[in-house]
Amino acid sequence: MKIVATFKPSDEIIIKTKTLYPEETFIFQESINNAFDDIKDADVLLTFGEDLTAEIIDEAINLKWIMVVSAGLELMPLQAIKERDIIVTNARGIHKIPMAEYTIFMMLQVVRQGKRIYEIQQQRKWERDFSHAMELYGKTLVIVGIGAIGSEIAKLAKAFSMKVIGVNKSGTPNEHVDEIYPINHLEHALSQGDFIVSILPSTEKTKHLFMDRHFDVMKRNAVFMNIGRGDVVKDATLIQAIQDKKMAHAVVDVFEQEPLPANHPFWEMENVTVTPHISSRTNLYLPRAFEIFYHNLQVYKYASGEYSNLVDLNRGY
Repeated sequence: MKIVATFKPSDEIIIKTKTLYPEETFIFQESINNAFDDIKDADVLLTFGEDLTAEIIDEAINLKWIMVVSAGLELMPLQAIKERDIIVTNARGIHKIPMAEYTIFMMLQVVRQGKRIYEIQQQRKWERDFSHAMELYGKTLVIVGIGAIGSEIAKLAKAFSMKVIGVNKSGTPNEHVDEIYPINHLEHALSQGDFIVSILPSTEKTKHLFMDRHFDVMKRNAVFMNIGRGDVVKDATLIQAIQDKKMAHAVVDVFEQEPLPANHPFWEMENVTVTPHISSRTNLYLPRAFEIFYHNLQVYKYASGEYSNLVDLNRGY
């Protein structure tokens, strides 16, 4: 069996993978361009997903299974994959710990004035007036799109004695939140938040979900965070809300256009923290993804057991 990856993991992962499955042929390339010739006769493809096109799928005449080592599939040519009846699995579930820690880290950065601390260190100032620094204690966190990641964020937030409100599609209860609302009560939930974090995926129903009226109901000292997908809010809408001081700060990890252009206004806005889509990235990201791959390779090889994270191509997740 020929298994091609369009990225290169660590040497440790490569050695472990080849040791576990010495009978298979593994090819690890730096990019989709380097891997193009190998993909043509590959049986299995490992990818982050955003590098695939319908043309590549058509060229890959032997391809039967794609393992996506991320959760999002919105950039993949799902129709072309579906027409070929190719199995798709992803790495859903591995993001909850790093993304939860990122969320707490960014909230603490804001309330404890992390940017200012860095600036005064660079200026070598002994400045101790931090009377405007705040605490997470007693604040209300609203999690929009609460699932596995949101539940982990809620668990950590409770350690800081925060009140947690969750929003999901139907208002299904979640054991880690104090209150839960269905998505059609989003504005009521938003109006209560000191911190609002969106973990929504990119779907037809979530695209540009956040509109002017949603920012209108937010507290003026609220912090809005987007760590799900960038297209849940238009850049122009978010920029206008920030300029109109409808919130105190925005933390943005995902964007309508990625990479974020160097001339984008977000880079220079004082009350915006930009991170380059790294909320889930730690040294354990790929090891966790490969554990899912190893399990699914066993299922694929021996046609026994069940795939982890088998994607429904009709739904796109």
